[in-house]
Formats: sequence, C-alpha cells, structure tokens
Amino acid sequence: MIKKLSLTERAYRQLRDDLLTCRLVPGAKINIKDITETQGFSLGAVREALSRLTSEGFVTQDDARGFRVTPISIGDLTDLVRVRGEIEGQCLRRAIEKGGLDWEASIVSAAHRLSKTPTRDPREAARLNEDYAAAHAAFHHALVVACDSPWLLKMRDWLYAQSERYRYLTVPLARGDRDLVHEHAQIVDAALARDADRAVTLLTDHLMATAQLLIDPQNARGGTDAEWTAGVDRAP
Repeated sequence: MIKKLSLTERAYRQLRDDLLTCRLVPGAKINIKDITETQGFSLGAVREALSRLTSEGFVTQDDARGFRVTPISIGDLTDLVRVRGEIEGQCLRRAIEKGGLDWEASIVSAAHRLSKTPTRDPREAARLNEDYAAAHAAFHHALVVACDSPWLLKMRDWLYAQSERYRYLTVPLARGDRDLVHEHAQIVDAALARDADRAVTLLTDHLMATAQLLIDPQNARGGTDAEWTAGVDRAP
C-alpha cells in the first residue's frame, strides 16, 4: 500500500525542488500567499514547510516574520565546494575500501545512464534537464554508497543538495570544450582500480571545475558577492 503524503510534506517537496532548481531565485522574498493560491497548499502547510527548509539552510527568516530564499555568493560557493570535497572525498575513500562487486556494478550502471542522458532541457536549452539532474545525483550517490559511516553520508547528502542550487546556474555558462562524460569515466576507473588518492583528486577537481563556471566570469567582471547575488535573477 502506497502511503499518501501529507499536505505539509507535499508543500515541502515542491518548495525544496523550486529552491534547488532556482525557480525560487536566491535572495528573493517568498510570497506565501502566492504559493498557497498557485500550488493549492494551505497556509499552515506552507509555513511548516518553510520552517523545515529554514533549518536546512535553503530559506532564511527576516525581521518581519517573512521568508527569503537564502542568498548565494562566490564566498559561499568556494567554501561549500571545499567542504563538500573534503566530506565526499572521505566517503569515497571508505567506499573504495569497503565496496564489493555490487558497489562496482552500481557505479558502472549509474555512469552509463548519466552518459546517455542529455544535459540540457530539450524544451528549454538554457535549463538543466531534470532527468540529467536525477541521473547525476544517482551517479554521485553510487560512488559513495558503500561508505560505512552514516554520519559522513548524511553530511555529504546535505552538502550535495546545497551545491545543486549553484550547479543549475552553471548550465548557460557551460563551455563546449568540457567533457563531462570523460570526467565521470575517469573517476569510475580510479574507483574500480581502488586508487583512492587518484579518485578523490579527480572528484575534487570535477567539483571545482563546475564551480569555476560561476567564479571565473564574476572575477573577470570584478564584481562583489552582493552584486553577483543580486544578478542571479537574470539566470534561467
């Protein structure tokens, strides 16, 4: 029997998805009335969902008891990538040590699916394909799932979710000369060879390469974090 989701849980999942995909723009005020009217959720369900998202760091509460989408910045992105690289690297090391044949097979399968999924939304080329986002998440999860530390995996999952808001913004900036399939394949090869040092180095380089798509243009313009955050509304 399929368990029916509560109204609050449905509101939480919809709002979280809108936050991760930047349909709710970083730094923007959240209009609770509009959400209740357009999505069909009750006021209480939306407020409970927003409180939960606040505790997860996706939403902030302002002095007027309203809510805003947590802003993003170059400083935050740089720190996030560094910490995620450290935590996910630890998870990957432990997975390489503990993983068996099923783990190896799951990595190969996830990498194959990812390589065959178009990156961009077929209906709107400037946006990330939702199927690709799901396949990408499954691939990175497969890499670390054999890690034997539940706490490391929980931290890794939270950091991954935080990173998704930034990754969605990189799609229109992606360079044609970057070979994501090759990058992922290199990580897989190193993991299967049980070369933890190389696998972690490739993973951290992969994460930073994505971040640089946002950092480099901002540095070239000489803009501040505040200017960059304020300009996110121009991103798809």
